[in-house]
Formats: sequence, structure tokens, C-alpha cells
Amino acid sequence: MKQVAVESTAEAYIELLAARGVDYFFGNAGTDFGPIVDAYAKRLEQELPVPKPVTVPHEITAMAMAAGYAMVTRKPQVVMVHTIPGTANATGGLINARSNNVPMLFSSGRTPVTESGLKGSRNGGIHWAQESRDQGSMVREWVKWDYELRPGVDLEGVVDRALAITQSEPQGPVYLSLPREVLAHEIESFEYSERPRMQPNAGMASPESIKEVARLLAKAKNPIAVTSALGRDPQAVTQLISLAETLNMPVYSGGTYMNFPVTHPLHQGGMAGPALGEADVVLVFEQDVPWMPSMTTGPNENATVVGIGVDPLFTNFPLRSFPVHVNLTGLSRYTIEALVGALKHEKLDKAAIAARGEKLAASHEKVRAAARERALAGKDERPISKAWASYCFEQLRDDDTTIISELGLDMSQFEFTKSAQYYGVSTAGVLGWGVGAALGCKLAAPERTVVATIGDGSYMFGVPEAGHWVSRKMNLPVLYVVWNNSRWNAVQTSTRSVYPDGWQDKTKTFPFSDLSPALDFEMVCQAAGGYGERVEDPAELPAAFERALHAVKVEKRQALLNIVGA
Repeated sequence: MKQVAVESTAEAYIELLAARGVDYFFGNAGTDFGPIVDAYAKRLEQELPVPKPVTVPHEITAMAMAAGYAMVTRKPQVVMVHTIPGTANATGGLINARSNNVPMLFSSGRTPVTESGLKGSRNGGIHWAQESRDQGSMVREWVKWDYELRPGVDLEGVVDRALAITQSEPQGPVYLSLPREVLAHEIESFEYSERPRMQPNAGMASPESIKEVARLLAKAKNPIAVTSALGRDPQAVTQLISLAETLNMPVYSGGTYMNFPVTHPLHQGGMAGPALGEADVVLVFEQDVPWMPSMTTGPNENATVVGIGVDPLFTNFPLRSFPVHVNLTGLSRYTIEALVGALKHEKLDKAAIAARGEKLAASHEKVRAAARERALAGKDERPISKAWASYCFEQLRDDDTTIISELGLDMSQFEFTKSAQYYGVSTAGVLGWGVGAALGCKLAAPERTVVATIGDGSYMFGVPEAGHWVSRKMNLPVLYVVWNNSRWNAVQTSTRSVYPDGWQDKTKTFPFSDLSPALDFEMVCQAAGGYGERVEDPAELPAAFERALHAVKVEKRQALLNIVGA
């Protein structure tokens, strides 16, 4: 046991977070933060351990920063916001964290419960009208666990439980509300165990089910693999390469992580499409929507669909009817490693596997060639072609560049080979993630060049002024590439999918999705001391990218390219 001198529950909380390996405390403060602020001021002055405090001027940015940091490091961080208003503002970021299975201790202050008599009791006019009957109800659907810290409750048990649950698979955010009187409660010492009381789970599929799937794969004529988030765990990527090479199995990979090297001859593009109907075994790795029922014919009725991941049934989805004939629940890296081991004891048709590999290598070349042709076909288009802009940047990107993607560029033009090169966000989440996520990524990996590719709508959702301020304050030079097509394309496309011959396209009238006239986004970055440039000529793209990268890499300041695109 370790015993330390503290002055309040707030200080004990900060001490414990630091002891449990939390690196950063992202805060957007309000009247409930007094005990936290005072405890931090003391500990910083006395050079005592703390998670480094990060002041963030908006909750959306704070949540995205914590998420970006956690996606890179795989370590949960702490976000604290202001009572009801802060929790409301942060909920979009919380939905993103849940959709992306990001571990996070999300916390907020709580309006003082008592009207008088305690340190921290109500002393402001807002403390009556601002109180919620059940503050946790605002976020309960989007978190794995929630609790309000109460007087006299075991602080160590609460924090250790929160951190263990958020890291347990499937990972996701947890919520802790902190009343001001509880934080302000005066104590003289705090005793806690140096070893956390609880550890997150690390499950694995049963040996019998592993053998069953290995037998299926050994006999399969056309096995395929699809994934969108396997790369959340970089070790699983290595294991998937080994499995795919053992069988010469095609891998269809898109989504939110680098799941399989794009340059590998077994990489066959983002969506399986017609290959689903030809497959006899379909391995679905960490993919919530393995095919689109309204657009693609799924596997034939004789195929076996194997769900592999921490929750192949996606149990928090109210409706999901995709088949999971065999369920291999557990950490994918362990499951895949076990499958590779089990296949060594199965009889494989080496001639058929070799022939399949040759066919897939040729198909891979066609997929990559088609992507290049699509880009080159748009090299002279105005407004600028997204494929061409993406291709231009890919020619300049090096292995030490990380792309944060939120609808900004065409990811099919990039040939990612390493996990640290790409992070995206689930489209089931809320716009506005990319601005802050890039800052969190840069904070976690300061040696890397971080480039956020963001749509103009997403950029405005991301409260960019807050992000640019944090970049300037903390010296986090990020390159923002804003795709400025003056519209919410998703709204227009969705409308068209329901009304293909509707009034929207007949009249060229786009209610609720027209974002013209566009802002001069580059000037927002300039206002924060960064480099900003508007690009309208497709021939200028390579030079513009070079100027922006020079600002970030050499001048060590943030940059923004406002690309006027189609």
C-alpha cells in the first residue's frame, strides 16, 4: 500500500489517475471544477505526479483529442467537462468513442447537491436550474458503465473499476460524474494499492471452435476475409497476413484502421462485392456491416460465415441480422494465431492454393491500376477531383506520415502498409472528430507528420477555432486538408438513394445540404499563426502540398489547405 498526503478528494483522484498510468487530463472547465483546479495548482507547484492538464476550449475537441491519443497508444485517457452543458456538448464525441470502441474515462462535474453547509455547496445562481434529476441518463446508452461518486465511497475501487471496464473488450467509454462537494471534501491522506485491483479481460475462442474453422478453411475452395477495424490491434494485422498467406486468401479491407497492407497482392480492395456470392467460407473480422443488403447480394446459402472479434454479434446494436454461423469471440490476434497453428495439422491442397494466389495477384494489380486510372483521369478537372488530389498527396507521403481521415480525401488512392499510417472514424458516429483527433494523434506521436483530411462540413462541426488554438498553445503542428465542395454530400447522396429521379436533382435545389458560399477556411488557420492556402488549380496541388508540409515539418507550425473540389 502507498500512503500520500493530500488535501481533498479531488487531489486524491488526480494522484490515483497518475499512478494508474493516465498521461493526460483533457478539460473544458466550469464552475464545478474548483476542487480540480486548486488541486492541480498545488501539485504542479510542488512537482507532484499528475496526468498533464490540457485546456481545450470546446468539448467536441477535447473528446476527439482523447480519442486520437487513445487510438494511437491504446491507453485510455481522461476527459472532464462542465456539468449538464458540457456533457451535452461532449455527447457527439462520446458516440464516436463508442462507435470506434475507444477506451476513455469520460467525466463531468455535477451541480452541487447541497444548498449550504459543505465546502463546495451551492453558491451560484445557476446551481438550482442547472441540476439534473439523472445526469447519467444523458449518456447511458453510449457508455459501458456509469456512476456518480458519492461521499465516503471507495475512490480507488471506483477508478480501478472504471479503467478496467473501459479497457475490457469490446472497449468503449465509461462515465463518472463528480459532485463538487465530494471533490472538495477535505482529507489529510490517501492510501491506495500500487497494483490496480482489477484488470481488463482478454478473451479467446475455444479450442474446439478453432479446430472447426481450421477444417472449414482447409476444405474451402473460395475462402475470403473482410474487415474494417481489425487494425485497432496492430498485432492482429501481422497475424492476418500470416493466415492469408497460408491459404492465399483474398482480404477486403476498408474502414477505420490499416487492417491489411494495401500493397500486398492478397489485398483486393475495400468491399467484397461479387466475391461474396462465390465464397464458401467468409471470415468477418471486426466488421459491423460486412456487406450492404440493399446494394450487394450476400454470401450464397451454402456458405459459412465466421464472425471473428471481441463481439462478432455486435450485441449493443438493436438490429443486426447478418449471419454468424460460427462465432469466434475473443481478441483477434489470439484467434488468428490459433487458426494458423491449427491449419498446420490440416491437409491443404497446395496446388489449388498456389493457383489461387496467382489469380489474386493479377486481380490486385487490376484494383490498384483502376485506382490510379481514376485519379489520372481527373488531373485536369475543375473543381478539383478528389481522386486526383489524393493521388498527388500519396506521391509525397512518407512512411512517417499519419493520415486522420474524416471524409476529406479518397482513401483508395493511398497505399498504407503500417498500422500507424491511418486512422478513421466510424460513419455511425458524429461529424467533427477529425480536427481534435489529429491533435490527439500528434500529442501521442510527436515524431510523426500528422495530416487530417476533413470535409468542409466535418471541419465546421469540429469547432476548428478551438482546435487551432490548442495546436498553437501546445505546439502541435498538424496539416489540415479541408475538402471544400460547399455541400454535405452525404445528405444529397442519401436523398438521391431514396428519390433517384426526385425533385432535388430535377431542380438542382439542395435544401439543408448546400454549404455555399464557402468560408475562406485557410484564414481561420492563419488567425492562429498557421500557414493557410486556397487551392483551385489541379496543377498547383503538388506544390501546394509541399508548401504546407514544409510549414508543418520545418517551420513547426500548423497548416491548412482549402481545396476547392467537386
